[in-house]
Amino acid sequence: MARKRRKLSNPLALAVMTTLWQKPMHPYEIAQTLRSQGKDASTKTNYGSLYTVVQNLERHGFVEVTGVERQGNRPERTVYGLTDAGREEMAEWLSDLLAIPAKEYPIFETALSLMAALPPDEVVRLLEMRLSSLEVQVASGRGALEKLYETLPRLFLVEVEYQLHMVEAQAEWVRGFLDEIRKGSLPGTEEWRHYHETGEWPPELT
Repeated sequence: MARKRRKLSNPLALAVMTTLWQKPMHPYEIAQTLRSQGKDASTKTNYGSLYTVVQNLERHGFVEVTGVERQGNRPERTVYGLTDAGREEMAEWLSDLLAIPAKEYPIFETALSLMAALPPDEVVRLLEMRLSSLEVQVASGRGALEKLYETLPRLFLVEVEYQLHMVEAQAEWVRGFLDEIRKGSLPGTEEWRHYHETGEWPPELT
């Protein structure tokens, strides 16, 4: 099952729509809400482009102006709300993302696919550095999550749980992979090492 091609593909647009689903807001309030609810930790958020995202949503009929606010001597702020089309788009887009797996391209996967260009011992050293960083992230993430549980329902923390689980899973995999390289049990390790020692690439690996 393929995902539907959407008029807007920037995940920030979806985050804006789900924020406006709570109530109409002006862009500055949208930014504050995204930050206060921790959505900037799970969605790449460029607050400088937030106004452009809102304008694009308006152009496609997903949001509309619902009023203008003015406080004291501050400039007027345009308040936006979701249209019926915006609610439908938000629900369909979110449903697609939850239901349909998509191939993503994490940069770590790219590095793993090209790591043979470095000597095995250097890869071990670098992955040990990565593992150390991951273990720190896991420890701090667990502590932060426990604190968040004290003030927020778990419903609003599931993405933080998922992020922590992914870091833990990566750390576990790196730990096991390192062990394979160190023991020489990873198929192709001898040829890999031979190439970096002699400059001769084994024919069976070409």
